[in-house]
Amino acid sequence: MKLLPTAKLLKLTLFCTAAISTSIVTPSALSLIPGLQVATAYAEQEQKTKRVPALREKVYSQLARAQKLADDGDVKGGLEALDSIQERAASMNSYEVAMMHNFYGFIYYNENDLPKAIASFEKVVAEEAIPESLRLSTTFSLAQLAMANSDYTKVISFLDDWDSINTQPKTEGYYLLRAQTYYQLKDYKKGLEYISQVIALSDSEGKIPKENWLVLQRAMYYSLNQTDKVVEVLERMVKLYNKPEYWVQLSGMYGETGREKQQLAVIEAAYQLGFLTSKSDLRQLAQVYLYNGLAFKAAKVMSDAIDKDIAEKTAKNYAFVAEAMIQAKEDEKSITYFAKAADLSEHGKYDQRLAEVFVNTEQYEEAADAARKALDKGGLDFESNAFVALGMAQYNMQNFDASILAFEQAEKHKKSQRLAQQWIKYVKREKVHAETLRTALL
Repeated sequence: MKLLPTAKLLKLTLFCTAAISTSIVTPSALSLIPGLQVATAYAEQEQKTKRVPALREKVYSQLARAQKLADDGDVKGGLEALDSIQERAASMNSYEVAMMHNFYGFIYYNENDLPKAIASFEKVVAEEAIPESLRLSTTFSLAQLAMANSDYTKVISFLDDWDSINTQPKTEGYYLLRAQTYYQLKDYKKGLEYISQVIALSDSEGKIPKENWLVLQRAMYYSLNQTDKVVEVLERMVKLYNKPEYWVQLSGMYGETGREKQQLAVIEAAYQLGFLTSKSDLRQLAQVYLYNGLAFKAAKVMSDAIDKDIAEKTAKNYAFVAEAMIQAKEDEKSITYFAKAADLSEHGKYDQRLAEVFVNTEQYEEAADAARKALDKGGLDFESNAFVALGMAQYNMQNFDASILAFEQAEKHKKSQRLAQQWIKYVKREKVHAETLRTALL
């Protein structure tokens, strides 16, 4: 059995898509929509520096009524109340119009109608005479809503608008939203800059970075084929979160980067910690053992997985155990597994391997039977090997004519032609010698 290089055996699939989807920022109703009282406070505070029209009591009471209807579950009534306000929009000032659209957006958002919510909030920021705090918070909320709506180009546009009016230090939420958006746009280089800033900001404050931040950073390093950086992130994730999947992924990445000894140490440690429980994890462990020359351990891991019904009782799995036993010089123990693999297969490949093992263990009748069965079933990659095994078995049972016949069939194959010719000469000599001896004894 020829083993593939470790990097191919342990090639990681992109392991972060699900984790990234759960990390998307979606605004809560509280952070998204300032209430009337909050908005009024903004207006009063900012009128000193920017002239903002007042929110009149009459408009306020109508908006409050619409809000109460929606809060009480009468969404249709709330929207109808807002529609009646909108009919008199010509008599309202800019701030009042903005707040009306703000409430439309709030109701649509609660109804999970993101396109209409976004359209409403865009009308809010389109009004000139509104508090800058409201413009700032609404613009950022628009970016969040666009992200939730999978409109990534719009996310960038809204964030650019937000940048143009923001004067305060940027928060981790801003960097994270940028990072997630660029990841979705497959601009991994830009996305990496922002997620790294989020993590650096957390580190500078002595905090532990959130798990999904490292998941996202790892994904972008992997997409950029920066495997050494992927390893660094996974090493950190193992230390911080100690999750089974991170141990397995770290082992796989050590294999991809040519650090086989570290790969073996990590995956064996994970096994001892009880982290490897799935068939894929146990098969990966067995492959690592096999690659590192620990063939008996490889066979034991896979056979235990089969016995515990973790791995399926398939010909492929039985054959893996058998081949590992062969590499471990445990030919006798391989027979049971080759026999099970052969019984489950329509082709004769495993019967052929069984015949070869029987020859090596000097069980010649069994070898001849297995070789004939392999030839009868067919589908062999190297049919000549079955004839060679049959010829050797027949020779050792002193069935010289049958042996010669088998080797003559093997001779027809270029791969075994020379070997078969040598055996034919040898068997013919032995046949003559045996006949001479028998005659002398008579």
